[in-house]
Amino acid sequence: MRIIKLISTVVWGMLFPLTLTGVGNCNVPEDPASIHRILQKADESRGNLEGVEWLVSIAVGNKKRNNSMGYMVKSRSFDTLATATLPAKDKGNKVLMVKGNMWFYKPGLSKPVPIARRQKLIGTAAYGDIAATNYDEDYVAKPLADETFQGVDCYVFDLKAKTSKATYDRIKYWISKADLIGLRAEYYTVSGRQFKSAIMHYHNIVTVENTTRPFISEIDIQDEMMGSEHTFLTFEKPKIGRIPNHYFNINLLRR
Repeated sequence: MRIIKLISTVVWGMLFPLTLTGVGNCNVPEDPASIHRILQKADESRGNLEGVEWLVSIAVGNKKRNNSMGYMVKSRSFDTLATATLPAKDKGNKVLMVKGNMWFYKPGLSKPVPIARRQKLIGTAAYGDIAATNYDEDYVAKPLADETFQGVDCYVFDLKAKTSKATYDRIKYWISKADLIGLRAEYYTVSGRQFKSAIMHYHNIVTVENTTRPFISEIDIQDEMMGSEHTFLTFEKPKIGRIPNHYFNINLLRR
């Protein structure tokens, strides 16, 4: 009986090698506190800080060509104000996100217009892509097996949106173990169809609580359905500092 039991155990292990670990890697974070910390740190490098501003330019097709759009972005925690700087005809247009809700305003409108974060901005970029990310709060995270992306060991998460306000319904997200920054994302519809992907770069540096951290410098978004179309978001001159309340007051957007 002991021999039969041993043989059964070996065969079971050969057929189902992932069963005992659940996801195939003991380094995968399982407890909610660890997952929360990892996502929170990754969010910080995408603008989710107590106060940060930066310039973002958006180009479609070729990042070396003239930028198609430009914004001055101010962010504090989960709230973001983006003011258009380019092209000239859009200068002064504003996009405001407060507690997950988003509005668009341009000079001449009587009041701001509600918009969805997932609404298309230009190319493959959505309005939500220029705002600070809050994946930790906006999504339910399920850990997947660790993977290596471009030679970097990564945690991998399956993120499912908590509400329809989120920019994407579902995201597969690669986060560097060493730096806790998001390196790659795949975006899916509710039905499970991948429609775009993104690769992030972090050549900017910011100092938070006397500690230097990498900050987003570029996002390359590819349309997986159209094939070769790319949209490049370039982030420049990040600056940490206090941002007054009035920047995030919808009633003051016309100022």
